[in-house]
Parts: sequence; structure tokens; C-alpha cells
Amino acid sequence: MKKKKFYLALILFVLGMLGMLSILTMDIPLPEEVLSVLEDQFTPTQIKLLILINPTIILIVAVLVGTLLYQKVNLSVPIIEKFLDIKQDSIQLREILLFGISGGILTGIILSLLGLFRLISPSEFDLLSGQLQLTLPARFLYGGITEEIFMRFGLMTLLVWLGAKLSKGIKSQIYWMGIIISSLIFAIGHFPVVFQTVGNPSIIMITYVLLGNTIGGLVFGWLYWKKGLESAFLAHIFAHVVMVLTEKIF
Repeated sequence: MKKKKFYLALILFVLGMLGMLSILTMDIPLPEEVLSVLEDQFTPTQIKLLILINPTIILIVAVLVGTLLYQKVNLSVPIIEKFLDIKQDSIQLREILLFGISGGILTGIILSLLGLFRLISPSEFDLLSGQLQLTLPARFLYGGITEEIFMRFGLMTLLVWLGAKLSKGIKSQIYWMGIIISSLIFAIGHFPVVFQTVGNPSIIMITYVLLGNTIGGLVFGWLYWKKGLESAFLAHIFAHVVMVLTEKIF
């Protein structure tokens, strides 16, 4: 079983690294003072690779923590577990796909509607979208897979495990605690980029970032709990698919 769990961790690490490498397809905004120092010593490609060091370390920690703890709190990675013969019983593949895709579409619609905040403060949103131009690979691979390994498999699993230890049992409230806290941390984690890009964002921008990312986190966290990590992957990816389509339309 230890060997199978090692392969599970390896597969998730490789998937997470694919998302990490997708960041190389986009221009990463950096403070001018930092960029001026780095440009004297490194090429643009080398600067991007340097930026990946910290998130790669976080990925390794998230994979290790998740692999060690997820079964202890009855969470799952059902498709990969079945592939590696960790899970002996049959999996509900249709439900995993259906809930993941429909959850992603619903989330994408909600987040697209929240995009109407742009009408209140168009200059801020134009500045943010102009500076932070996410490519499709970065949206689907980094957003859809790597962020889910960070926030759901790593952080949410840890929070649920800690909650179960403190309460001496696993109740639905413990899962919701993990879902909500990891969603809020996920949302707050977007603030540095917003402040760096916009400078002094309005309450409208802060509310949009906080609300949008928290809603997404709640849906993805619930899917991880109820249907497994791959369902959360699918939901995050399809949320981006919907947002890309609505951006093209509007």
C-alpha cells in the first residue's frame, strides 16, 4: 500500500507541475524594483523559472500532506485510486464527471455574473485584466489542477484532519469548516496580485475578488468532499471554460 500511495503522490505531483509549467506561457507581473534587479542578472525565462521555486515547494508539501491524511478523514481521489488499485470497490465515474462538469458550469455562470462589477469600476478591472493576462493553459492547468492540489488536497485535507482531531470525530461541520476556511484563504491569496497590479483597489474590486474566489472554493471543496478530487479538478476547469466563453461574448 505504501508503494501505491507513493505512486498516487507522484501522479499528483506531476499533474501539479504541468500546471506550474503552464505559467511559463504568460507574462508574470512583478514590481518594477524587483524586475529591474532581476533583469540585470537573469533572462526573462530564467526569471519565470525562479518564480516557480516557491510554489513548487508548496506543491510538494501539499501533495505529501494530502497523501498522508486524506484517507484518515474519508476524502478521496477515486479515479487515480482505482487506477492504482488503492480503491478496491467500484467508483461512480458518471457521477464524478456529471457533478464536476455541472458544478463548474454553474460556478462559471455565477462568476461571470459577478463580472458585472466591472460596470461600477471599469478602470480598475481594465488595469487588472491588462496586466494579468492569463493564457488558456494557465487557466485550465494551473487554475484547474495545481490550485486544487494546493487548496483542496493539501490545505482542506489538513484542516479537516485537525478539526477531526480537536473534536474527536468527523462530523459534517468539520468538513464545512475545512471548506470555508480553505476557500477564504484561497480568495485572500489573490489579494497580493490585485494590490500589486491596481495599487489601491476599491472596495468594489476587493469584494469581487473575495466573493468570486470564495464561491468557487466552496463549490470545489464540496465536490472534493462528496465526489473526490478529480470532480473538483473538472469543476475548476469548466468554471474557467465558461468564463472564457462569456468574456468572448461580452
